[in-house]
Amino acid sequence: MKNIISDRAGLIDASGIRKVFALAAKMKDPVNFSIGQPDFDVPDPIKAAAVDAINAGSNSYSQTAGDAELLEKLTAKVSADMGIDDPAVLVTSGVSGALLLLFMSIINSGDEVIMADPYFVIYKHVIRMMGGKCVFVDSYPDFKLPIAGIEAAISDRTKLIILNSPANPTGAVYTEDEVIQVAEIARKHDVVVMSDEIYETFCYDGKCPSIAPHYEKTILLKGFSKAYAMTGWRMAYAAGGDAVKDILEQMTKIQQYTFVCAPTPFQKAAITALDVDMTDYVDQYRKKRDMIYDGLRGKFEVYKPGGAFYTFVKAPDSAKNATEFVEKAIANNVLIIPGNVFSETDSHFRISYATTDDKIKRGIEILNSIA
Repeated sequence: MKNIISDRAGLIDASGIRKVFALAAKMKDPVNFSIGQPDFDVPDPIKAAAVDAINAGSNSYSQTAGDAELLEKLTAKVSADMGIDDPAVLVTSGVSGALLLLFMSIINSGDEVIMADPYFVIYKHVIRMMGGKCVFVDSYPDFKLPIAGIEAAISDRTKLIILNSPANPTGAVYTEDEVIQVAEIARKHDVVVMSDEIYETFCYDGKCPSIAPHYEKTILLKGFSKAYAMTGWRMAYAAGGDAVKDILEQMTKIQQYTFVCAPTPFQKAAITALDVDMTDYVDQYRKKRDMIYDGLRGKFEVYKPGGAFYTFVKAPDSAKNATEFVEKAIANNVLIIPGNVFSETDSHFRISYATTDDKIKRGIEILNSIA
């Protein structure tokens, strides 16, 4: 029989995260540490704004780049936060949508993209679909930004450096000094930097520095999904200054022929979201971070995450690899993700502590008992 599936599709497998997420639906009251979405609901003022927008008839296409009022507010925010004069902004269907648009806009076959290992799972697979080559720089065991490794990885085929802070899957937050050093490396070699800052709201020990104020060729990716629990609404944006406006123009052009625009009523709701104070939610998640770290560090090698809602834990020596330990955890009704979903090694597992305090306590007890 003739094969009708593209070679491109064959380069990727179904997400390991989604496989575990599907498994959770079949289990009875599991401790679900697998999926990366907040356990709280969208705050009421944002939900009300979405309903009002739908009832007011904001249900047709917006302009490709986004709703004019939202764009105006985002432009002012990026300018104030990052010190970028008159930034270009594109509203996208989630940061995942922005990633696809960016990679389609700049990656040619054979181009190299540098990123720290561990990494967010989508990066690797979409870059490969574009014909690009991922160059992984080891950040084990403490997941700090591997400055020397990044510089050593630069070649004449390097097209992009990816930063993700706070990071998925590690929860690492890069320091200002670290991002400045990467800015100097990128400027020296004239390489674009993509800064994925979807978890910027969840910073527990101070500010989460961005590279954008320090490097003009930065594409910022930010969003609403994690901060406001709007994961199903698919709302994010890409932004940058004059040095990358041509890239943002190409992303906008490709959006015309793919996503068309981000969902219009949710763009209207995002205007309201920008004024909602999420401090109490962040404080709750800081306590969850402390619970998981304090609860596991006696039995596991674990570094305290500075942001997001993940921790990346080394599998115990009793297991031959992380996958074996994950299988054991699942057999004990705890859902975690093996580290090889996010890494070229299989030594760690990811926990998402975006769940109830009771589930965290239960999960800690079970994981410690099987370590």
